[in-house]
Amino acid sequence: MNTTPVPDTATLIGPPVPFDPELAPALAAINEVLPPDAFADPANLTHLREMGGGEQPPQEAFTRGGAFAVEERTVPGPEGAPDISLLICRPTRVTAPTPVIYHTHGGGMISGDRRGSVPELLGLIDDMGIALVSVEYRLAPETPHPGPVEDCYAGLLWTAAHAAELGIDPAQIIVAGASAGGGLAAALALMARDRSGPALLAQLLMYPMLDDRNDTPSAHQMAGLGVWDRASNQAGWGALLGEARGTDSVSPYAAPARATDLSGLPPAFLDVGSAETFRDEVVAYASRIWQAGGHAELHVWPGAFHGFDLMAPHAAVSQDAFAARGPWLRRILSAENR
Repeated sequence: MNTTPVPDTATLIGPPVPFDPELAPALAAINEVLPPDAFADPANLTHLREMGGGEQPPQEAFTRGGAFAVEERTVPGPEGAPDISLLICRPTRVTAPTPVIYHTHGGGMISGDRRGSVPELLGLIDDMGIALVSVEYRLAPETPHPGPVEDCYAGLLWTAAHAAELGIDPAQIIVAGASAGGGLAAALALMARDRSGPALLAQLLMYPMLDDRNDTPSAHQMAGLGVWDRASNQAGWGALLGEARGTDSVSPYAAPARATDLSGLPPAFLDVGSAETFRDEVVAYASRIWQAGGHAELHVWPGAFHGFDLMAPHAAVSQDAFAARGPWLRRILSAENR
């Protein structure tokens, strides 16, 4: 009888994936103020939130020279919960009902706000006649699961119900987000399917945070490196889920990788860096969508760390990543209109 012990995940992996030569110097500068495990200590959270909410983009970053009309709305939150805020950016050069990106911001479930990443998304869509709605959800640990995702779902329901008022087409709603926002967008796709909610057109998941188990080869391989490493990831999931993190009781609406059925979902775009914590959970999620008979487009950017496109936007790989999302959006919208 073979008595050779089965090695654990950490012993099956090789050395860390090297960072892209152009990204590496940028990462070194970033790590001087934001170490890979910056979020691992809860005592740092207030400071990190303040740092992340420092200098806000100017209003021009949202209006883009008059291309978008920008407003804030306060709308009902989930039943029994506070109202939520939506940032609404509508294209000014389009009169017909437009597609809309419903955006959930990143920040590891514990930081960030509705304005985060919006200027970059507007730069992607400002010549496509697409509106954008970005939701302000409550953050963990002050609000654990299911509060954040239910806030996002309430905002999605309001957006779909008020489509005519907003000048958007309720048949062309695309959920989108990066990092924790990507995980929330994936969860919204599951919730809309399971609750017979809005019929979503697609899901744009940029290096999404999907799996609370935090035990993939890439999570171990890139520990202590990059941005948002395994220690920070554990802290983020712990803030959201408490003692349930890593147990069998975690809902797929908290951690979409927990979903046992990925059929019947809208087409997905997923991307991730090869040198980041989330690499293997994102690749696995895309593979499982295909295995369920669904549509997914997957990009794994070589040598890229978490959030590389936002933190080092001038690097060639960052520009390639940003550029890849536009053609996918155009194909999705073209297919809808055929």
